[in-house]
Amino acid sequence: MDQTLLAALGGLVIVASVAFFVMGRGAGRRAAIAEQALAKATAEETGKRIVAEAEREADSLRKTAVLSGKEELMKAREAWESEARHRREEVEREERRVQERENQLDKKFDLLDQRERDLGRRASDLGRKEKGVGDREAELERLVADERRRLESLAGMSATEAKSELISRLEREAEADAANRIREIREGAKRNAEREAKKIVALAVQRIASEHTSEISVSSVSLPNDEMKGRIIGREGRNIRAFELATGVDVVIDDTPDTVVVSCFDPVRREVARLALEKLVADGRIHPGRIEEVVAKSRREVDAQIVELGERAAYETGIHGLHPELIKLIGRMKWRTSYGQNILDHSKEVAHLAGIMAAELGLDVTMAKRGALLHDVGKVLTHEHEGTHVQLGVEVATKYGEHPLIVNCIAAHHDDVPHESEVSVLVQAADAISGSRPGARREAFETYVKRLEGLEKIASSYRGVDRVFAIQAGREVRVVVTPETVDDARMSAMAEEIARRIESELQYPGQIKVVLIRETRAVDVAR
Repeated sequence: MDQTLLAALGGLVIVASVAFFVMGRGAGRRAAIAEQALAKATAEETGKRIVAEAEREADSLRKTAVLSGKEELMKAREAWESEARHRREEVEREERRVQERENQLDKKFDLLDQRERDLGRRASDLGRKEKGVGDREAELERLVADERRRLESLAGMSATEAKSELISRLEREAEADAANRIREIREGAKRNAEREAKKIVALAVQRIASEHTSEISVSSVSLPNDEMKGRIIGREGRNIRAFELATGVDVVIDDTPDTVVVSCFDPVRREVARLALEKLVADGRIHPGRIEEVVAKSRREVDAQIVELGERAAYETGIHGLHPELIKLIGRMKWRTSYGQNILDHSKEVAHLAGIMAAELGLDVTMAKRGALLHDVGKVLTHEHEGTHVQLGVEVATKYGEHPLIVNCIAAHHDDVPHESEVSVLVQAADAISGSRPGARREAFETYVKRLEGLEKIASSYRGVDRVFAIQAGREVRVVVTPETVDDARMSAMAEEIARRIESELQYPGQIKVVLIRETRAVDVAR
């Protein structure tokens, strides 16, 4: 019974399930249909709304486009009207400018017409005046001719002769005035000569650094390597400062490999510095204390070398009894040059030449050699004292008790004072021979001869010159003039002209003296 009940309940459940299924399916279908209808209605409403919005937007865009077109049209119309207005203004300005030019042209035409009328009147006036001037010139020529004939009859000479006489008189007066003026200018120039000469020399030294200057002012010291330059300089430059302070020279350290340059115009100090630097480089110990020690030792060695050189020069020339200070000055000549010629060698050469000539002439050989050896001793002092080497040489020779004839040899070897003995003339001649021989002073023989020929050619080109002699190795030219052609006033002017032509046309060391000689002789014979 229970099983039957359970089976009945199961059947009811199944029947109920089937019934609910059928009923649910129908309800779902009706719900789906209803949903589809609702979605369709919603879609239709959405479509209508979209279409309405699209129509409203299209209408808005159309209105916007119409407004934009109208605005563009208005802007284009305004731009066109503005451009048209500017063009009209430009046309009006051009019209006004053209009108003004036409008015100016009319005024110019009126002025030209007025000027043409004025020129016509002036031309007629000038024609009348020219006719009057021509008549006056004819009258003046007639009066001048009458006056000339009257003057010729009174003076007893023709007009040509009177003119020649007047011209010659004016020439003589002009020459005399010119000579006096030149003399006055020369005297004024001499008063300012020393100041101007110093200024010119200073300018020349500043502008020209010749090979000769560099050779006599610098010395090179070779180094084993470039590292030695740093040791020479030292920490913060203390070594190089100590060296320059102890020696009084300038040490130049540049990019030149394995080389240091020592620069100084005092040749003895430069030699001391060169010798000391070589010793320091060889030793390797470089510091301020060591530098002072080596410099002092090198200075003593150079002083000893100077004395040795002076004694050797005196021994070679056979001169005895020289003062020790003169011996030192002679030794210092080793480091001085003149136009590239070593002064010590030059002085010894002059001494030998003077001695040979004195022996040939039967004069005092020792005196000649002594004067010749000391004739340029002042050049050693020119960088330490004021004055020419001749003045300094005379002072030092007098100071150390040299004979007056020796002092005169020094003073007169450039003709600054008169010669007092034949020995003095021999010293001057030997000096000229040593300085002028080919190769002595870095001057080729052809150049030397060419300069002498140029001197004689320039002086001979003047009217009234009889003979010309270039002497003193080309440092003086003597011109002998005829007294009938050249008077005393003309001599000063001629000497000035010759000197200026030599300056402009020739190149030469030092200076050249121009001496004019005019001699008048009266000769008669007693019978």
